[in-house]
Amino acid sequence: MSHVPHPRPCGDFRTSYSADTSLFRTKVEGWTVYLGIFALLFTPLFFNDFYISQMILIGIYAIAALGLNVLVGFTGQISLGHSAFFGFGAFASAWLNNTTGIPVFICIPLAGLMTTAIGMIFGIPAARLKGLYLAIATLASQFILQDFFSRADWFSGGAYGSAAEVVNFLGIDLDTDTKYFYLVLFWVVVSFLAVSNLRRSRDGRALVAVRDHYLSAEIMGINLTRYRIMSFGVSSFFAGLGGALYAHYLQYVSVEGFTILLSIQFLAMIIIGGLGSVSGSLLGAIFILLLPQFMEEVASSAAMVFEGIEQSKAYIKEMSVGAVIILFLIFEPEGLIHRWRLIRASWKLYPFSH
Repeated sequence: MSHVPHPRPCGDFRTSYSADTSLFRTKVEGWTVYLGIFALLFTPLFFNDFYISQMILIGIYAIAALGLNVLVGFTGQISLGHSAFFGFGAFASAWLNNTTGIPVFICIPLAGLMTTAIGMIFGIPAARLKGLYLAIATLASQFILQDFFSRADWFSGGAYGSAAEVVNFLGIDLDTDTKYFYLVLFWVVVSFLAVSNLRRSRDGRALVAVRDHYLSAEIMGINLTRYRIMSFGVSSFFAGLGGALYAHYLQYVSVEGFTILLSIQFLAMIIIGGLGSVSGSLLGAIFILLLPQFMEEVASSAAMVFEGIEQSKAYIKEMSVGAVIILFLIFEPEGLIHRWRLIRASWKLYPFSH
């Protein structure tokens, strides 16, 4: 009888520090990710523009949610102003291109760096707060930046908004969903790879230590203020990067698109996907983006029986997000990624119970 290799052999044979900090826990997991990315390269050949546009938005929101997960999931901080940094990245990229003439492809990461600086400025006072006081401080950043967007005509266009140019890469205008899909896919892969490596690094372990028990981390010599500010900076970078991609995809940005509701949706993404999980950020973005569309279909079907529901479809879609957050906090507090791990473990262990 030939030997069939198991995805995870019995026992833990990681005998070195490098093996313990490997990017993928098993070779099967690594090959699954590589094949998934390879398959995504061919998705525009099999899906129409509507599905491609949905995947583009999922990728953009996943990048921003990934940044919030570094702050909330890794470090244990809280932020109610993430959409403001998302919006700052959108306006910053459009402003850089319009005023300096820097190519849009370069403006996108530069906008992320500009947002990092803003995030660290707000992170300096917030790093010394915790709990309810921290939530209020980050909520203040949301309203401060929103007011800045509406008044700074030179930067954001004020109440009229700002136009964002089409991304041009090597002389090719990425002016269709199919072309833009590959740009977003590139930044999704780079962002998720960067955060996965951050978590395995010395700084990433320090961030987790701050979250798990800040007093023990401080006794071990971890500078709490430094790492809290750093987490705000990293979180803001990915928020700005996602915002810049969002701006040049729509080719127009206005202050109305970056409200407190969007910040709550970003929180919902990481709660539903799984706090502290890199892949959970992607699962949460998929869930939150598709949930309103699913609820609209449900409301339309119910309206055939109950006439009053047709006028309440917009409220049903908004209430569904809040209801799902509550249900996940009660019944699945560790998110979708935890449920997926349990399902995967049951496949490996079946028919045994352990």
